Amino acid sequence: MRASHAYCLFVASFLTAAGYGATFLLTEHFRTLGGSEIETGITLGGAMLGTLIGVPLVGWFAGCFGAARMAALGALSVCAGYLALASLHTLSPVIGGAGFLIGLGWGVFYLAAPMALSERVTDHERGFWFTRFGAFLMAGIGASPIAAGALTGSLGLSTAIAFCVVAAACVLAALLLWMFENLSSRPAATTSQQSSNGWVRKLPSIARTKAIYPILMVGLGACVFSGLLTFQTSLVRGTGLQASTFFAAYAITVVASRFVLAPLVSRANGDRATITLLSVMILGVVVAFALPYGVLIQVASAVLLGLGYGLVYAVIETQAVNDGPPEQRNAALTWFAITYFLGVFGFPMLGGWLIVAVGTAGFLGAVLVFAIAEMALALLRLRDVPRRQPLETSFNEPRQTGGSQ
Repeated sequence: MRASHAYCLFVASFLTAAGYGATFLLTEHFRTLGGSEIETGITLGGAMLGTLIGVPLVGWFAGCFGAARMAALGALSVCAGYLALASLHTLSPVIGGAGFLIGLGWGVFYLAAPMALSERVTDHERGFWFTRFGAFLMAGIGASPIAAGALTGSLGLSTAIAFCVVAAACVLAALLLWMFENLSSRPAATTSQQSSNGWVRKLPSIARTKAIYPILMVGLGACVFSGLLTFQTSLVRGTGLQASTFFAAYAITVVASRFVLAPLVSRANGDRATITLLSVMILGVVVAFALPYGVLIQVASAVLLGLGYGLVYAVIETQAVNDGPPEQRNAALTWFAITYFLGVFGFPMLGGWLIVAVGTAGFLGAVLVFAIAEMALALLRLRDVPRRQPLETSFNEPRQTGGSQ
C-alpha cells in the first residue's frame, strides 16, 4: 500500500474522530438552550443505541460494499447528527435522534476504517500502520473540542456554528474515504467477510476464555475516559480553568506516547504493563479531585489519563485477541468494540444525572470506582495467566517488504 493512500485514510480518520471529540461540547450547547448534563446523557444514550446497530452493519455489508465506503457512510451519518443538533432552537426529543445518528456513524467508522486498513497491509506492516492510524484518531478526538472552543470563545461564534464546521469536516472525511477505497486495491477475499460470522453465537465460548477480562476491562476504561472528557466543562465550571487545556494536554500526551513510549510497552511483559498503566490512569482520576487548585493540576490529570488510558487500550486489545483460539479472535474484537461503545456512550447517561444530583465530587467518585474495577479485573486475569511473552502489539515497525512505501 502506498503511503499517500494511507495518509488519505489517516486524514479522513482525523476529521471523523473530530466528530466524536465534539461531543465533549454537548453540555455547553445544551446550556445555551436551557438544558443541562441531563440532555447530554440523553443524547449520548441515543448514540450508544446507534453504535450497537452500527457494529453489525459493518460485519454484514463491509465485505461486499467495501470497508472504506462503509466508513465513508459512517462519517456522513455523524455529519447528519451534528446538523440536527445545530438546527435546534429549543430542547426537543430530536436530541436523542441526533445522538443516534452520531453513534451510528461513529460505530460504523470505528470498525470499518481499521478494517479497510488491515485488508491492505501485510501482517508485518500492520503494526506500523495501525500505530499511525491510532495517533491520527486520538489527535482528532483531542483537537476537535479545542478548535470548537476557539470558534465559540475567541471568535464568539455559537456552538451551533461549531457543529456545522464539524459536519463539514465529516463530509470531507467521507470524500477522502471513498477515494481511498477506489485508489487502494484490496484482496478479492477480505477478512471483513469472515470477521462477523457468528460473533453473537460465539459469546458464550468467549466468556469461558481469558479474553472476557480485557473485553470487560475496555468498557470500564471507556467509562473513565468518557467521564473525564465529556464532562470536563462541568468539572471546571467556576474554577477559572478552561476545558480546552485538558483536551490539549490529553491529545498531545496520547499522540506523543504512541510514538515514544509505545515501543517500550510492546517489549514489556503484557500483564505488568497493564497493571502499571492502569495505576497511572487511576492516579489521573485521583488528581482530578483537586482540579479547583489550578491549571497544573488539570494538566497533570490529563497527562496521567493520556499515558494510562491512551497506552493500555492497545495492550488489552492485544490480550483480547491472544487470549482466545484463532477461530474466536474476530468475534472477540467485535465484542471488544461493543463494550467500548457501551462505556463511552453509556456512562454519560449515568454521569449527567450524577453531576446534577450529587455534584462533581460524587461524579468523580463514580469514575474512580470504574477505574478501580478495571484494575480488579486485570488482577483477576493475572491470577489465571502464566508469565506471558512480551506483547506483540500494534506498536512495532514493519519489516521491509517490497510492497510497502
